[in-house]
Amino acid sequence: MPRENWPVEHVLRRGGFGPSAADLARFATVSPAAVVDHLVNYERQADDVDAKIGNADYVGVVQSGGAFSPNTNIDHARQRWLFRMAHSERPLQEKMALFWHNHFATAYSKIAGVYGAVQATKMMALKSGELPGPQGQIELFRQFALGNFRNLLVEVAKDPAMVVWLDGRTNVRARPQENFGREIMELFTFGVGNYTEADVYAAARVFTGWNLRLATAGGRNDDPNTYYEFFYNAAQHDPTEKTFTFPVSSSGSRTIPARAAADGMQDGIDLITALATHPETARRLARKLWNFFVSELEAPDPAFVEAVATEYLRGNTEMKPLVRFILQSRWFTHPDRWFGRYSWPAEFVIRSIREVGWTGFSIDSVRTPLTNMGQTLFEPPDVNGWELGLGWFSTGAMLARMNFAASLASNQRFNVARAVGGVRSSPDTLLDWFLLEKLTPAAFEFAPYRELQSYARAGIAQWTGSDAQVNAKVAGLVRLIVGAAEYQFI
Repeated sequence: MPRENWPVEHVLRRGGFGPSAADLARFATVSPAAVVDHLVNYERQADDVDAKIGNADYVGVVQSGGAFSPNTNIDHARQRWLFRMAHSERPLQEKMALFWHNHFATAYSKIAGVYGAVQATKMMALKSGELPGPQGQIELFRQFALGNFRNLLVEVAKDPAMVVWLDGRTNVRARPQENFGREIMELFTFGVGNYTEADVYAAARVFTGWNLRLATAGGRNDDPNTYYEFFYNAAQHDPTEKTFTFPVSSSGSRTIPARAAADGMQDGIDLITALATHPETARRLARKLWNFFVSELEAPDPAFVEAVATEYLRGNTEMKPLVRFILQSRWFTHPDRWFGRYSWPAEFVIRSIREVGWTGFSIDSVRTPLTNMGQTLFEPPDVNGWELGLGWFSTGAMLARMNFAASLASNQRFNVARAVGGVRSSPDTLLDWFLLEKLTPAAFEFAPYRELQSYARAGIAQWTGSDAQVNAKVAGLVRLIVGAAEYQFI
């Protein structure tokens, strides 16, 4: 059926990973507000997508090195997450997990260097209950995808992967480790310019004793039943008062008072609460959410920043009403901002698969292309996360996108040809079917559109619309459209 509900497609691209053919039919007569409600209230949808792995109706996985084990094999964990992005009935949950993964950037490789591959994978991706130990970091991000930001910060501070990544396991009373204390202010909350070096040292002291311990007596790191857990070590906590240059209590006090070491975890809770509810944290999150949901082609509108910050503080740091507010705001819905954000590599490949097709295709085959495009899941380059926007588009990274488009088009050419149906009266109608029904690129300018027309018409003296002629053109049209600049925006 023709694509006629462009505002809904916009919501599905930004609030998910693009519309599949089933989505286009499902939401064809639905209002954008109803789609936002569907996305935001994702708990109404079943979370059974993992059970579909291996089902022939869904994109395939590769069980390299034995049985599929995403809790202990990081490459399998990457496949499981990509599978979820492609098929979850809760796309906004996965989209926000990706947002938090970049916001709280944590790399598997450092953890593996300390505790080995099995424990590192468990810390990053363990699904609760499938093996002994706390849930992996990505499961935490799913749990709090649209939850309370202050509570998410508390859980991140106790997350085993984060404790290793920012060296909390070595943060002890005699030698405070500053990494987490610095990053919770610089990257996770209100940002540079709102704290001093003295604040960093005070924050390090706040989190002394927030350590890690082996919870399995005699456990080996290569044993899936072994696990590490967060441990508040009162004996290693600095119980003295800590003074900051900004308020750390509702009374306006800048000092966390001395308290018994046994009660010392409250120091961290107090600081996290102060940071999460700081007006500059609200504004910084608003600017990041502008870039993620609204536009990367223009600077955040100051009115948007203040409106979102106000909603965030009024809602006591709850993300669900905040994201709903954004997705229904005049800034988000304005047609001038459709296709106003550069797609992340993971978004690009999943959208391509959902739109082009996946029958006979393996999700494992996208891992290397993703790395070539600049994004390896569970492996951000540093604590700052990935360089977003135009940072994704080096010459090599764009070539990797074009090569992936060619690979997917070749793999799916017969499936796509069968889907063409009766839309084959001319090369132009075939091209317009791809542009207006099958795929969802931004509008092509006249010159590149004429180039696509030339390709569709080339080499055929008399067009009859035969299967042979359609088969000869579909792979090339998919490759050219998905690999075009117009398809790199969402």
